[in-house]
Amino acid sequence: MNLQQLANEHCQPRKGAEHALDNARTNELLRALPGWSLAADGKAISKNFKFSDFHRTIGFVNALAYFANREDHHPDLEVGYGHCRVRWSTHDVGGLSLNDFICAAKTEVLL
Repeated sequence: MNLQQLANEHCQPRKGAEHALDNARTNELLRALPGWSLAADGKAISKNFKFSDFHRTIGFVNALAYFANREDHHPDLEVGYGHCRVRWSTHDVGGLSLNDFICAAKTEVLL
């Protein structure tokens, strides 16, 4: 699955360990997301985004918040002047689900 295919998908309710992705599928999907990295514990993916000023950073955060709410899947964000770290995980599965990769792809196409 490539970036655009992932971005065109929509999140589905995923609860329970049976929805957690294994290492092979995680690595396969991660290849479609330029600049995203896997957390050391394998339970999240993240990327740091840089912007020229705070206004653009907050514009990005607001757009991300809009689609995250629409998808009912929400990231952890670290926001500062000119940067935003986005971290996706699925707490209900205890790690990563397809929803995380869908939302990471949607984050990419915001730019």
